[in-house]
Amino acid sequence: MGTHPPRLTGTGRAQTRQLSRGTDGGVIRRTVLPGGLRVVTESMPGVHSATFGVWVGVGSRDETPQLAGASHFLEHLLFKGTKRRSALEIAAVMDAVGGEMNAFTAKESTCFYAHVIDSDLPLAVDVVCDVVTNAVITSPDVESERGVILEEIAMRDDDPSDAVHDLFGETLYGSHPLGRPVIGSVATIESLQRSQIAGYYRRRYLPESMVVAAAGNVDHTTVVRLVRAAFGSVLRQGETPVPPRTGSPRRPARPANAVGVIDRGTEQAHVTLGGFGLDRCDERRYALGVLNNALGGGMSSRLFQEVRERRGLAYSVYSYAAQYAGAGTFGVYAGCQPGRVPEVLAIVRDELGKVAEHGLTDEEVARGKGQFRGGLVLGLEDTGSRMSRIGKSELTYGDHITVTELLGRIDAVTPEQIRELAGELLDQPMCLAVVGPFQDADFEGVL
Repeated sequence: MGTHPPRLTGTGRAQTRQLSRGTDGGVIRRTVLPGGLRVVTESMPGVHSATFGVWVGVGSRDETPQLAGASHFLEHLLFKGTKRRSALEIAAVMDAVGGEMNAFTAKESTCFYAHVIDSDLPLAVDVVCDVVTNAVITSPDVESERGVILEEIAMRDDDPSDAVHDLFGETLYGSHPLGRPVIGSVATIESLQRSQIAGYYRRRYLPESMVVAAAGNVDHTTVVRLVRAAFGSVLRQGETPVPPRTGSPRRPARPANAVGVIDRGTEQAHVTLGGFGLDRCDERRYALGVLNNALGGGMSSRLFQEVRERRGLAYSVYSYAAQYAGAGTFGVYAGCQPGRVPEVLAIVRDELGKVAEHGLTDEEVARGKGQFRGGLVLGLEDTGSRMSRIGKSELTYGDHITVTELLGRIDAVTPEQIRELAGELLDQPMCLAVVGPFQDADFEGVL
C-alpha cells in the first residue's frame, strides 16, 4: 500500500476520508456518522467474501473487582436474543447462508463479527448490529449462560498451559485490572446479577465507543448506508468518537520477584517467566517484535534451539509480548517434566541474561525481521485479518499505518536498538508463574 493525501467527502453530517490506496487497487476509507460511530472499510479486489465486525472499546480492564468477567459474560448474552430475533434465529439465519458469526473479549476491547460471501453482506450487517444494539438480556438467559461460563472456567482450569498465563497475569499485575482473567472467576460469575450486567451494557455499549469495520469485496458507501440503517435511532446527534484509551493512572508498580504457584498433580509442569514490556504506543515495539522472534518466536530461536533442540528438556518453549494502553508484558513459557523445571529456568534466565548484555547477532536480527515481515504480510491474506487490522487500529490508535509503512519500520530496526531494549526488558525484576506438583516454598530464592 502507498500513502495518499486523505480526501474528505460528506453526506449530511457524516464525514468520509480516503486513508490509503494499495497497489492492488484496494482502498481504506473511514466515515464518522453523526452519533460518533466510526465506519472503516478496506476493499479487496478479486475476493468474493466479506468480513464485517463491530468493535467495542470495552474489555476486562474496564471492570471493577465486583464486575470481573462482566465483559465476557455480556459477550455471551448478546447472542441469546434481541428485540427482533431469538437465539435460534440468530444462529439459523447465518447457518442458512453458510456464514460464520462469532465474538471474542480481550483486556481492552470486545469484537462481534460475521464472515459471509459478498452478496450476503447486508444480512451480516443487519444481524451483527442487531446483536450489538438490541440485546434483551433476560434473567433466564443470565442463569443459563452463567452455567456455560462456569464450565468454560472449569475447562480453563483443566488446561494447565492455559491456566499458567492467567496466573502469570495475576502475579505480574497484582490487583490492577490487567491482572484479572478476562473470563472472571467462579466467585464473581456466581455473584453477577442481571441488573449489573444490563447496566454495564447500557453504560458501555455506546456508538461513540464503537468502530464498525468491513473488509473484502465491499463498497464503502453501501456499508455506511447499511450500518446507518441498522443502528437507526441509536445514533444520537451531537456525539463524537471516544478518543483512544490512554494509560491508567493506577499503573502497576514494578514486580518484586513475585512467584505464583498452583499445585496440580500434572505429568508436566508449566512455567511462565517474565516482566513488564512496552505499551502499545511505544515506537520501540517494532524492535520488540524482532527481539521476540529471535529470542523465542520460532524453531530457529535461541530458546527453542537451546531448551528443546540441544537439550531435549521441553516440547514447547516460546517467548511472547503483549501491549496495552500504558502497559505491556513480556514473557517466556515452557512446559517440561516437573523434575526439569529448575534446569529449564536456569537455562532461560541464562539466555535472557546473554541477550540483555550482548544483544542479538546480525544474523539473528535479519532472521527476526524476516519472520516479522512474513508473519505480518501472510497474516493479511484473508478478509477476517484485514477487518481485524483496520478495526483494531481505528479503535486503539485512531489512525492507520499502511502495510508498506509497517514493513519500513521493521526494516529500520537496528541491532543497537535491540541491544538497548533487551538490556531494559530482560534485566528487570521478573515474576514467575508455575502450574504443577509444587508448593510456594519450592521456589523461594529462585528469582
